[in-house]
Amino acid sequence: MAKKHKEGVSQETQDEALAMAKKVQKPGQTKEQTKLIALGIQKGIAEYKKQAKSKQREADKAKKKKAPVVDTNSSVNISNTKSTVSFLPWGLLILSWAGFISYHFLNR
Repeated sequence: MAKKHKEGVSQETQDEALAMAKKVQKPGQTKEQTKLIALGIQKGIAEYKKQAKSKQREADKAKKKKAPVVDTNSSVNISNTKSTVSFLPWGLLILSWAGFISYHFLNR
């Protein structure tokens, strides 16, 4: 059964697990014990990768579900902002003309 597990794990993961096992190796520890520790680390790495992929898939699904709602809201926000923005220049123009006319007639 260990051979089947090894075939499903990449060589990079195997090398990484063996390197970690050698780093934590205690004096007097046999090669077989180190290999068993490396196998445990390898299984842990594989499990971590599975969980990370699963979380990523769920995040993508949630993102896709939220995408249409965000698009609808953003288009509504843009139209509301557009009407406010188009009112602002006209309001400033009228205010400036009113100020100019009142200044002209008050200084006569």
